[in-house]
Amino acid sequence: MRSWLNNIQWCAACGDTLIIWAIKKAFAELEIESHERVVVSGVWCSGKASQYIDWYAAETLHGRSLPFATWVKLAKPEMTVMAMWGDGDGYGIWVGHFVHACKRDLDITYIVMDNENYALTTGQASPTTPIWAKTKTTPEWNTSEPFNPIEIAKKAWCSFAKIADSIKFAEMKDIIKEAIQHKWFSLVSIHQACPSFKRW
Repeated sequence: MRSWLNNIQWCAACGDTLIIWAIKKAFAELEIESHERVVVSGVWCSGKASQYIDWYAAETLHGRSLPFATWVKLAKPEMTVMAMWGDGDGYGIWVGHFVHACKRDLDITYIVMDNENYALTTGQASPTTPIWAKTKTTPEWNTSEPFNPIEIAKKAWCSFAKIADSIKFAEMKDIIKEAIQHKWFSLVSIHQACPSFKRW
């Protein structure tokens, strides 16, 4: 464990590190070997996730982790497939991929690292930014109601959609395990710290 923690490129106290640690522990507890799993990430902060897990991995184009993960699952249905995004591309720029992945209902675990802002581009408002928050693009306050991914997922017939919090490590790990074991499309939307740009 120490070697991968030494190579982390996220900001100190970023919730992404705890999320990766929880995923690694979930797979260990489920005894799913590295050659039996694939992780697909996009870009931005969450895109680095695939670099820190010992398995088959792909860091794809911006917003393309779910289409890529869908292709992997169709080509190798026996593999455990996980897709990872941030809230900006997952719930904003490429929300159509999310909705249609819910409808297709393939056995893919979808982890969204939700820090409520576009952190890699230094703190603009994202689809999940609270309505009152001040950001780079909303200097007085955010006037848009935040996106509710759980409700959207349920309306698109997703049978497993849960929220976790990176601070509640054991609970988060157990929810991830439950999602991996669910044999249809599963969403785990994880609230997380963003020490560099989240000020609410």
